[in-house]
Amino acid sequence: MEYRHLGASGFKVPVLSFGTGTFGGKGEFFGAWGNTDVAEAKRLVDICLDAGLTMFDSADIYSNGVAESVLGEAIKGRRDRVLISTKATFRFGDDPNDVGSSRFHLLKSCDAALKRLGTDYIDLFQLHGFDARTPVEETLSTLDDLVRAGKIRYVGVSNFSGWHLMKSLAVADRYGYPRYVANQTYYSLIGRDYEWELMPLGIDQGVGAVVWSPLGWGRLTGKIRRGQPLPATSRLHKTGDMGPQVNDDYLYRVVDALDDIAAETGKTVPQVALNWLLQRPTVSTVVIGARNEEQLTQNLGAVGWDLTKEQVARLDAASAVTPAYPYWHQQGFQERNPSPV
Repeated sequence: MEYRHLGASGFKVPVLSFGTGTFGGKGEFFGAWGNTDVAEAKRLVDICLDAGLTMFDSADIYSNGVAESVLGEAIKGRRDRVLISTKATFRFGDDPNDVGSSRFHLLKSCDAALKRLGTDYIDLFQLHGFDARTPVEETLSTLDDLVRAGKIRYVGVSNFSGWHLMKSLAVADRYGYPRYVANQTYYSLIGRDYEWELMPLGIDQGVGAVVWSPLGWGRLTGKIRRGQPLPATSRLHKTGDMGPQVNDDYLYRVVDALDDIAAETGKTVPQVALNWLLQRPTVSTVVIGARNEEQLTQNLGAVGWDLTKEQVARLDAASAVTPAYPYWHQQGFQERNPSPV
């Protein structure tokens, strides 16, 4: 397993992380991804550690906190061998203050996560979304207190826009608060919006990408192909509806290219899609999910080899779209404003 620095920090993480969104199975949305119990979670953690995958990602809202609890049980007795990342910000409770990135909510959320995880520190603590109602200074000073208390070690964000992240970094620099070193972001061969602004920002400011849903909400698993409709009962109907819609012609164009390269390399479609991500600028780690051992083993096969430059170029071409303004305009000024990819 390759390890990379998380952004500009001195902290190294494996290029693949394991997402625990399938743990627990509680709730209608974040509990709909799977129902892995403690026994199965322990087995999945065993496989991960044997492969050198040591980082496990969770969030308080995954299965209403049960995902963190299952993860805590699964790693019991081997906390020193694993890295834990988790997230808070979204509503978690009925109290008016059970939401956002206020001092009240972050302190409460961190302590609750530590208890569920059965640990006294979190390696990477991320804001799950931007809270426009709380001053950035309040949020960052709270995270600074948590770092100084030893409860968290590194801080990151998720689902921020470019100006959200840049404003936060400016405030951190002004007051000496911890800088965000991670941006947990949606990025895939059929979702390349990250490249337009957040990737150049990450390069410039030393923020590493922690990629979520790298297989495009299940669309790049190899089960969707041109002329082969999904069975009416397929779980992919549900997961696909959760994410942004993708034009069928565009999806099939990307899948056709993946199929061709999978045949050339002897790898699977998802392995090729994951390997493409691992060759993109700023990507520190890609969060993979699995509801069973077979899926996990397949996803682990994305490392230890590399696509050729020609194969990467073909995937780039197949998945290219016209970016939104002003990014399409900036593409015409490559002389002084080069693309990061």
